[in-house]
Amino acid sequence: MAKPKKTAEPKIIRPDDIDPHHDWKRPLHAPGHTQVDFEERINFRRLHDYRLARVRAALAASGLGALLSFDQHNIRYTTSTVIGEWARDKLTRYSLLTGTGDPYIWDFGSAAKHHRLYAPWLHVDHCKAGLLGLRGAVGSDVTLFRDAAKEIKAILDAEGVGDMPLGLDVVEPPMLFELQKLGIEVRDGQQVMLQAREVKNIDELTLLNMASAMVDGVYQDIAEALKPGVKESHSPTGSSARATRPSSMSSSRSWATAPAITAPSTSGARLRRSAPRTEKRASG
Repeated sequence: MAKPKKTAEPKIIRPDDIDPHHDWKRPLHAPGHTQVDFEERINFRRLHDYRLARVRAALAASGLGALLSFDQHNIRYTTSTVIGEWARDKLTRYSLLTGTGDPYIWDFGSAAKHHRLYAPWLHVDHCKAGLLGLRGAVGSDVTLFRDAAKEIKAILDAEGVGDMPLGLDVVEPPMLFELQKLGIEVRDGQQVMLQAREVKNIDELTLLNMASAMVDGVYQDIAEALKPGVKESHSPTGSSARATRPSSMSSSRSWATAPAITAPSTSGARLRRSAPRTEKRASG
């Protein structure tokens, strides 16, 4: 006797889940770079919940059963995980969200362990170690892609969306072919993710405002350093250091007293080789 197929029951999205909490009665603020216990600045948990709810709403209206993401920005939006800018073009991290379940993330082994420890908004068994082709660096062996496609297919079936189309943003061709071999209908999922990410909530707008304020500060330093008559050898190269300096060192006093890193100019002048030093030996 055949087992009855699991009925796909979509996750409930409450109006408050996708409320951006805009407050246009006051200007956007740019708080300090650190979180504190005496005032609310960025509510990161609210930010996580809002982004996931936006993806769920876009997925529910798309006719897709799930979204498989290899784009780093889409992965971060869906799972609130990131391991560094260097991973943006490797196409080896990926996330999966079905209309009936919670997010999955496949990452490097150490990163997956990190998510299990420090990302309590994800289920521990949904943080998986995985490795794909690294855009051809692994070689022509398709075993990694085949195994990954089978694991994804098993999750889709278990969550009742195995017969529905799968939305995909960007992918290596071998991965696409292995998904299709398993009978998965692949459709464009990038537009679904872009629609979800289109409306920013108050926390995202505040973070954007903070980033803009940091840029304004650096440009002010550049304008001060590039006044007429300033030589290249006297120009400080600390603008980038200010943007990346810990907030505890961001006060005007600490910045003013911090040593500037300068480099001698080589334009129009010939470098002189200093004479070697001679050490005096003690007599006796």
